[in-house]
Amino acid sequence: MEKVVKIETETITLGQFLKLADVIQTGGMAKWFLREHEVYVNDEPENRRGRKLKDGDVVIIPGMATLVVKR
Repeated sequence: MEKVVKIETETITLGQFLKLADVIQTGGMAKWFLREHEVYVNDEPENRRGRKLKDGDVVIIPGMATLVVKR
């Protein structure tokens, strides 16, 4: 099921986005989470917490969530 996550800024880092979407509890968990779980941004594997996301990007965490960035 897709979940739309609204952002207030033009872009947001993947680490900040995961926290905003309640996938992780703190920004410091992002590095660990990306090491331990498969994460795809727009169908491409991604492991950089600093990856910039913008309106319309789709973050997929298999078995957990499909998150759509919405401004």
